[in-house]
Amino acid sequence: MRPRDPRRLLERHRRARARVTIIHEPQSHGSGERGATGSRQMAEVTLPREELEKLWSPEHLESLARTYWSFLSRFSLGLIRVLYSENSREVVFLRRPFVLLRFRKPEYDFNPDGGTVTWPIDRGVLVAKHGRGRGFLRLTVHRKPVEDGAGEVTVVVSSEVVNFYPTIATRVGRWIYEQTQLRIHVIVTHAFLRSLANLELEPSRVGALRAVAEAAITPAARR
Repeated sequence: MRPRDPRRLLERHRRARARVTIIHEPQSHGSGERGATGSRQMAEVTLPREELEKLWSPEHLESLARTYWSFLSRFSLGLIRVLYSENSREVVFLRRPFVLLRFRKPEYDFNPDGGTVTWPIDRGVLVAKHGRGRGFLRLTVHRKPVEDGAGEVTVVVSSEVVNFYPTIATRVGRWIYEQTQLRIHVIVTHAFLRSLANLELEPSRVGALRAVAEAAITPAARR
């Protein structure tokens, strides 16, 4: 393995505007129903209070979702891409028809303490036939309680796969799935969570929550 360039590590540390701590969870759990499985990766992101206030809006929840997919593409050096349509998100290997995962239109929920983005799993090469349309991928953001006057706040960010039926587990075996596909998923997701230290979110491609954010602005503020 090539040693890391200390200059790049120093530059990354200088750019970081938040501290990210990975919370280690069990890698996988099964529901016992015909091979259904799930996993969750979590991290605590500690950042200045004023930085969080800039990002704490429905529109930025959508930007976080966009950042997740963009990071996946960069991490795979462009081999894996995400194709957007009005009613779906497709994770493809290079291009169609090599659709690894197809998700239905995302569902958003936002409240003063946090929010979620849920992508219902539709189908794809990685999904067993009997698992089509049954599971989901969810990003969750939750702000931890903080004392008045505190200069920093901590946000818990998690990525969770629920009720997923992997093709490889059905055809080859669950152990093989856990040592290959699941292991890669955990590595990529942890890398994504660590990347949040820079607080650099991609602009939303769809803009579904932009109207919600604009509606929150009072007429007086617009003036």
